Amino acid sequence: MNKVYEYLDKLLQENDTVVVATSGGPDSMALLDIICSYKKKFDLKIIVAHVNHNIREESDEEEKLVEKYTSYQHVIFESMKIKQVINNNFEMEARKIRYDFFEKLIKKYNAKYLFTAHHGDDLIETILMRLSRGSILKGYKGIPTETCKNNYKIIRPLLWLEKKDLINYVNEHNIKYAIDYTNNLDEHTRNRFRHNVLPFLKEETDKVHLKYKKFSDELNMYDEFIDKYINKSKILNNNMINIEEFNKEDILIKNKIIEKLLNDIYDGHLEIIHKNHVNNIIDLITSKKTNSKIDLPNDYIGINDYGFFKIVKKNYNKEIDIILDKDLEINCKQFKYVSSSDSKSNYILRLKSDEISMPLHIRTRKNGDRISVKNMNGTKKISDILTDEKIKYDDRCSILLVCDNDDQILWVPGIKKSKFDKDKTEKCDIILEYILKRGGKNE
Repeated sequence: MNKVYEYLDKLLQENDTVVVATSGGPDSMALLDIICSYKKKFDLKIIVAHVNHNIREESDEEEKLVEKYTSYQHVIFESMKIKQVINNNFEMEARKIRYDFFEKLIKKYNAKYLFTAHHGDDLIETILMRLSRGSILKGYKGIPTETCKNNYKIIRPLLWLEKKDLINYVNEHNIKYAIDYTNNLDEHTRNRFRHNVLPFLKEETDKVHLKYKKFSDELNMYDEFIDKYINKSKILNNNMINIEEFNKEDILIKNKIIEKLLNDIYDGHLEIIHKNHVNNIIDLITSKKTNSKIDLPNDYIGINDYGFFKIVKKNYNKEIDIILDKDLEINCKQFKYVSSSDSKSNYILRLKSDEISMPLHIRTRKNGDRISVKNMNGTKKISDILTDEKIKYDDRCSILLVCDNDDQILWVPGIKKSKFDKDKTEKCDIILEYILKRGGKNE
């Protein structure tokens, strides 16, 4: 316990505002009591954050228990109840909801730290679970004592302690706490490690959690050193990798660049990331195939996009099919009927209505779309045209097509016209102008 107090004595300063995540279990109640013991010494402003997961009968009682303790300590109590039903990956979704709530409180109170009650046993379990299923360097180091966020730090001061130390603490200080019976169920992977592996390690080595903490701290030191090198190199910027510079680096640095990108994209949810994701991305980048893609967890894809590799959400744009019988504006893209135009650009389309099937339509792209390109024999895939024109992935997803009533593609606005387009010297009875307004994608 002395190590915890020593750490907090160095960390905390006069008038600090802190948020303490408190579930009501023995770990978080011990943490809360420890932080409250510093209230007078540093004139701390303490906000207690409780999330009611609303999945057990005891959930409301646990909330009342935490609230009662905060009243006793005269600190601020903030709670939220999860009302939506979480069907997929409860642990991950619930964690996201919790931390979104914590961040709202950080912002509301301009807090400096978020304290969580992770302890030494949690650290061992996390490292072993990630070693068993495979992870990345940042994952193998487990749970760090501090995590820097944009405008605050997450602090885990109990990593020097075992679970039994915290149970002893709350019992000695007569602090009431709740017991989550689901922690006894072996249907959860973490619980199986806790019940079957952890006792063996503790029997073999006294205070084994401190050995794991040392291992974690050393990995963290190496990880931070490589991160500094990557940040200086500018290979990874705005979550995009410069492929040319990337390919000059040693495989160790390549691996770490990908890991860093994945960590940023998945916001630290390292349980999602596996080593094979890193290897597959490196293979994709070194293939040098423009617009090649790789599927990643949670509806993300990685793309080689004209000299850069980036990870984006899969695009599930709503399908559009609208009759174009008057001026229209769709997502900052304006289509206007005009009486005349001298322009030869791809932003003007001239048609003869008796050569096509009316009315005209505007629609989103489909797989396999082809167009009879003006001044070319045969047809060409729209996807190939976009590649030739070096249209980036983000822009491709928002492209609209002008077709006739038989779904014959007449125009890729701003990019390519079909054989049905008339020169300005030829007769036509339809002239369409495409205007890309500010805020639209530049196709």
